[in-house]
Amino acid sequence: MYDNLENAGHDELVTKYAPLVKRIAYHLKARLPATVIVDDLLQAGMIGLLEASRKYDANQGASFETYAGIRIRGSMLDELRRNDWAPKSVHRKIRDITQAIRSIEHREGRDARDEEVIELLGISRDEYFKTLQDVSSHRVLSWDEIGIDEDAFGHSVSDGKTGVHDQLEKQRFQARLSDSISSLPEREKMIVSLYYESELNLREIGSVMNVSESRISQLLSQAHIRLRARMRDWIAQQ
Repeated sequence: MYDNLENAGHDELVTKYAPLVKRIAYHLKARLPATVIVDDLLQAGMIGLLEASRKYDANQGASFETYAGIRIRGSMLDELRRNDWAPKSVHRKIRDITQAIRSIEHREGRDARDEEVIELLGISRDEYFKTLQDVSSHRVLSWDEIGIDEDAFGHSVSDGKTGVHDQLEKQRFQARLSDSISSLPEREKMIVSLYYESELNLREIGSVMNVSESRISQLLSQAHIRLRARMRDWIAQQ
């Protein structure tokens, strides 16, 4: 009897908040390559909503809508990570660019410049910027490699199972990430802010900054790679 009532409660939450899944899916889709299928996001989001309905604890202080929104978005991002279709050559080039940026910034004590990265890698300018475009098109920046997920750019709600030590580590990590973002070149910092905090898509950011959408795509990829390079030092110290 109790189980039936509990299941009815879950079903009611899922039915009530199903439109939230659709809203998040289409909002996220507007910021992704055209090759991403919205139905895949919707399916993943519904799984996230089901998990939220089962695990939500009102005593944690967050509203169900807030908690479910984080679970839904996280499930969609997990789906995107699982379906990374980029060729291995793109991943290799990203690693090469990341290492080049780290080397230059350690040596010079400032932001690595495009020309310096290109020279160190021994590639053409066209090849360099094509790689940045490929990064955006394939969505291959795996934050998981260094412990970052996109929720790290904002605020998340605990599911009640995270220990005090883990919470402190997460706070330290987010503070380090915030410092790394603050130290980005001004244009890259602005793009990261508009993309993650204001949640504008690339076309909208291009309009704000009066440059092409493709150039914004390149600069966002460049900011991602620069952050990966800087955060690797933090991870290595742990």
